[in-house]
Amino acid sequence: MVVSIETGIEIHAPLALVWGILRDFPRYGEWNPLVVRAAGPFVPGEKIEVSVRLPGREAMAFRPTLLVLDEGRELRWRGSLAVPGLFVGEHAFIMTERGAGVLQFVHRERFRGLLVPFLSRRWFERVRQGFESMNEALKARAEKQGIDSFRK
Repeated sequence: MVVSIETGIEIHAPLALVWGILRDFPRYGEWNPLVVRAAGPFVPGEKIEVSVRLPGREAMAFRPTLLVLDEGRELRWRGSLAVPGLFVGEHAFIMTERGAGVLQFVHRERFRGLLVPFLSRRWFERVRQGFESMNEALKARAEKQGIDSFRK
């Protein structure tokens, strides 16, 4: 069984600025309510460290593998539980330019594995809420930085 959750938001900021925020793992804790910590090399195939806090829950630490690093377009990783096939999540951030200084940010995860059918709707709704809160926080940070850099 596969369950996909996908959210999106339009951000009024240059793609390079938004990409720079997403690549700045050490600063996630300053602005990101979902991925509260991230560290590791930006090398596909290598493990990174991620701590995720769903709304109303404690943070959970993972060591997913970085799958895709397509500069300015997509950042994707896949994590799983220790037992193969039990639970796998593939998390992606995808950006598409819509015009000068406007981009569509898509935040998606595909869950698969033996445990997926046993997870509650409430759990998946928390994931969606977490994605949406991160999207809003990314938009706010990028748009503020864009305005601040324009003023200088």
